[in-house]
Amino acid sequence: MGLKINYKKPFSQFVKKQHRDLRAAIEDEIESICNDANIGELKIGDLAGIRVHKFKFHKQEYLIAYQNIENEIQFVVIDFYKIGTHENFYEELKNYIKASR
Repeated sequence: MGLKINYKKPFSQFVKKQHRDLRAAIEDEIESICNDANIGELKIGDLAGIRVHKFKFHKQEYLIAYQNIENEIQFVVIDFYKIGTHENFYEELKNYIKASR
């Protein structure tokens, strides 16, 4: 089965600004998500279809918002939308998704 990963602008910008240790932790979490795309909690309402995976790094909780799309030819696409701490996370995610549609 093929896998394609897309990093949306808010996700890439956040990762680029972080120190090496946190970037390494994020890469580990991305790998976990790629190995089991259902690891995150499936959201409903305005964020229907989006999953959010939480992880801790140095006592701080981070959230990764992503969407996995499987099609009939056994190809999976994972779009990583946003990563950050809980503060304003869901509001900013909703605004980004609304603006990108």
